[in-house]
Amino acid sequence: MIEITDELAIPENEITYTASRSSGPGGQHVNKVSSRITLRFDVAASSSLTEAQKQRIMTRLATRLSQDGVLSIVAQQQRSQAANRDAALTRFVALLRAALRPETPRRPTKPAKEAIERRLTEKKRRSRLKQERSSDASWDN
Repeated sequence: MIEITDELAIPENEITYTASRSSGPGGQHVNKVSSRITLRFDVAASSSLTEAQKQRIMTRLATRLSQDGVLSIVAQQQRSQAANRDAALTRFVALLRAALRPETPRRPTKPAKEAIERRLTEKKRRSRLKQERSSDASWDN
């Protein structure tokens, strides 16, 4: 079981790992070892998530999901497959925690009195400047 939050744990069998050859430098090693790991989690078909949790994940992670509702995370920073697997799993847990965290409601605030005063004095200054410009007779030529 992969523990996401205190209330949510996802069974290992809902996650699939795929190994492939990593890109980038590495010489012969990169050409013969499949160290890149792709973690896939089918959000839509998950039995451990409630409908509300699925909906929240689908909306918040929409750019990371395929059209089928599958979340895929690629890890290829490390040279070993095991380290990349751990990195992908860590990122997966962090993503789900962030997606499932409730949004903090916005508290409406009022601007400070000094800010209001500054804005009004600046408006008066600009108004005076424009008034002086329009009454200037040298522009009429």
